[in-house]
Amino acid sequence: MSILGTRVLRTEDPRFLTTGGVYTEDVVDERLAGACHVTFVRSPVAHAKISEIDVSAALAAPGVVAVITGADLADLPTIEPAMAGLINGKMRQRLLATDTVRHVGEAVAAVVTESAYQGEDAIELVQVDYDLLPAVVDMTAAAADEVVLHADAGTNTAADFGSPDSLKADLFDGCEVVVSQTIVNQRVAPAPMETRAAAAVWGDDGRLTAWVPNQGAQGTRGSLAKLLALEEAQIRVITPDVGGAFGAKFGADPEHAVVAWIARYLGRPARWTETRYENLISMTHGRAQRQQVTIGGSKDGTVQAYRLEVLQDAGAYPRIGAILPFLTILMTPGPYAFPRAEAIAKTVVTNTTPVGAYRGAGRPEATAAVERAIDLFAAAAGVDPAQVRRKNLLPTFTEPHQTAFGALYDSGDYVAALDKALAAAGYDELRTEQQRRRASGDVRQIGIGLASYVEITGAGDEAGAPNENASVEVHPDGTATILTGTSPHGQGHATAWAMIASDELGIPVEKITLKWGDTDLIPEGGGTGGSRSLQLGGAAVQQASKELLDVARQRAADQLEANPADLVFDVGRSAFAVAGDPDASVPLAALAEGERLLVRTVFAAAGATFPFGTHVAVAEVDTETGKVVLRRMVTVDDAGVVLNPLLAEGQRHGGIAQGAAQAFLEEVLYDADGNPLTTSFADYPILSATEMPSFELADMATPTSYNPLGAKGIGEAGTIGSTPAVQNAVIDAVAYLGVRHIDMPTTPRRVWQAIRDAAHDGSEHG
Repeated sequence: MSILGTRVLRTEDPRFLTTGGVYTEDVVDERLAGACHVTFVRSPVAHAKISEIDVSAALAAPGVVAVITGADLADLPTIEPAMAGLINGKMRQRLLATDTVRHVGEAVAAVVTESAYQGEDAIELVQVDYDLLPAVVDMTAAAADEVVLHADAGTNTAADFGSPDSLKADLFDGCEVVVSQTIVNQRVAPAPMETRAAAAVWGDDGRLTAWVPNQGAQGTRGSLAKLLALEEAQIRVITPDVGGAFGAKFGADPEHAVVAWIARYLGRPARWTETRYENLISMTHGRAQRQQVTIGGSKDGTVQAYRLEVLQDAGAYPRIGAILPFLTILMTPGPYAFPRAEAIAKTVVTNTTPVGAYRGAGRPEATAAVERAIDLFAAAAGVDPAQVRRKNLLPTFTEPHQTAFGALYDSGDYVAALDKALAAAGYDELRTEQQRRRASGDVRQIGIGLASYVEITGAGDEAGAPNENASVEVHPDGTATILTGTSPHGQGHATAWAMIASDELGIPVEKITLKWGDTDLIPEGGGTGGSRSLQLGGAAVQQASKELLDVARQRAADQLEANPADLVFDVGRSAFAVAGDPDASVPLAALAEGERLLVRTVFAAAGATFPFGTHVAVAEVDTETGKVVLRRMVTVDDAGVVLNPLLAEGQRHGGIAQGAAQAFLEEVLYDADGNPLTTSFADYPILSATEMPSFELADMATPTSYNPLGAKGIGEAGTIGSTPAVQNAVIDAVAYLGVRHIDMPTTPRRVWQAIRDAAHDGSEHG
């Protein structure tokens, strides 16, 4: 009997819940004995010329081994923007700032000490003279190019995705209702439990070994190679346990390269762990889009046209966030059958922390835009927002559907997901309760927010189709080892991959070990991000397991002196037997004696998959104070066939909470001079269980044909659907007071102000 689809408990958890994980800071290795510690001097100003760096006082401080500045790293290459073909290639960065700093928190020097605590004192002794320059924080101001951050580039525009000239003047001709709204998808901080860190040592063979918390050791190796001007073969990256990533730990950051360079320069191991303050001002942020949506259609709720215009903040240097509008544009129409739609985007640099990938990376932004647009249109047309969605969603399809924006949806049943979510939430009853509260003048009003979404997962790259590798080896003692190119950081791969191999090989889950994140052991791999792991990495494990049985079958036939075609594999006994003669059998483990029973394979998918669903949020708003309480969260997240419901639900719960947090709580803020105002968890609040209801998860599974598991991605769905659903719920609660829109986060002050403004506008018009 297959164990796939069952609630197998996570094999990872006992260790994490007892002895705890071994994170980069915890790594004990004889190669790291006597390591020095690196502490970075970071710019306290957003934009300035560096006129002088005086390190003499720091060098004389207790425990200081060296102080490194950008001048010491002059022979290393500048950091090129991500995807230079799309991004202005002249917006380069140095590992340590040399002549100009462009955001608060940019590293300008590194102090090396014998003990970590000594660095905190010594960095205060590094004297840096800054000649202040005007700071540009607002995206619109940056686009005006009055103050240019990168002189060589001559502009603050990092990338254009389409031109305003391409927008059709007649797009909304014939529409009875046209609504337009500027929407802020605010900047947020990934804030993983484990901050960034590194440990590095150079061997006698001239090779670098680096321990880095990451989402893919192979990609991190490639990044380090570029930053240090090395061949990838000269670097070994080892991934310890990773305490959260959310897209912000892909590749290597400048600090990782500096730590590695210092280890070589001093001829001794070096270590670094950033503080939470550093993490909030220096680790890449997420989202940071300003969107202009325009939507039009008929009074019966039929949408005829939709336009999305995006202004993306890249921060001071164009990292991966600079190209995320490409994904936002790709997913512009979401799950809807809009007859006419268009989208353009511009990315600009500002004197703020660079923007990178954050859970969903471009797709949540597209969903947030279109779902607010749908609600705005529904309100203007006077049609229930659920009915507007049902009327405009694409009909069921089982063959791939090509959108006008180039996305090829593999399979979908969007109306069924909407109806299932509405039924699970008791939508009609909620509307009745809403009307009752409004009629009674209750101070606490409820709002019902909806969001229907579709997202892209498991996509390939410019090199080709989506793929991932896996190796499976059976040992003579009846155990097995899996090597995977994916990289777990909380997803439960050790359990899931063991389930897949066990289902094929009959070896118990607890006897299967998963290994990952060591580039010497697994030289190739795509890592974990974009919700790719199960549909690619898991499928590779299944394929390797099947191919291993093919190899074992031939060995068994030789040993049993039988025709391979006459052998059957008994999964229950993990043994081959001659058909009709079960006594003539040989255990799989016995076939690994003498010669290794090992198979490595690469699974390639036909294309990306497109999970979908609908979220229903119920928010209660105190109309006197603006306080928001999330009362219910009901979701349908269709990710195809579910391998382990326990793991899938864990991903859904985490994503929903993270997305809801953006809707009513989280926001990275700067003042006009580029000073960060959210530099601790006292200023940047994050959700705890006390702010969340128990989520109500309804199940639905529409298989994909793109992999034999039938699975799509689940890791980002929660953040894509929940954010606009919660925002819509808050606005819906106070819409009867004349409130039309509230930008995220829907804080009490912002909600209260919206109510006051609507009352003022109403009195003026009255």
